[in-house]
Amino acid sequence: MKKIALIAAVALALPLAALAQDAAKPAAKPAAKSTTAKAPAKKHQVTRKAAKAVEEVTPINTDTDVTLSDTDLAVAQRVSVGKAQCELGADVTVTPDEKKPGFFTVTTKGLKYRMHPVESRTGAIRLEDPRAGAMWLQLGNKSMLMNQKAGLRIADECQTDAQVAFAAEMKKNPPKALFEGADGAK
Repeated sequence: MKKIALIAAVALALPLAALAQDAAKPAAKPAAKSTTAKAPAKKHQVTRKAAKAVEEVTPINTDTDVTLSDTDLAVAQRVSVGKAQCELGADVTVTPDEKKPGFFTVTTKGLKYRMHPVESRTGAIRLEDPRAGAMWLQLGNKSMLMNQKAGLRIADECQTDAQVAFAAEMKKNPPKALFEGADGAK
């Protein structure tokens, strides 16, 4: 038992002894400044604010090999455009591309996506940016922006004015339950 205690004490004391030796060494004197030699350049880190400013003015890649079908163009007609307020004070702006019908620019928090409609079996309106892996899912009463590659929701519970009105109407007149009235009259 004494051997184990001795080994533990030595194991704890060795790192402390090494720290004490490093502290005892005299500090190196700084080199004298030469008037002819230039000081080495400092490494600069880009701040978030600067990165956001650059991102906002950087044009997105509008070249795409996606050809929209008539069904996709019909879905594009139903996309809510404008600014949508989201939870936690975030917002998302959906702007139609005037040069290419059916394409949209979706922006939020310094992020910019070039999206196009994708047919959905559920009837939800779905815009995707396949390069960035982003998806804008629009329902009647709310929308959300997701990064499918990272598996994250970028913005949730987003609502335009039309979606706010739709959600209020749903509260007044709730939709019929899925199985309500499924049984025939008795």
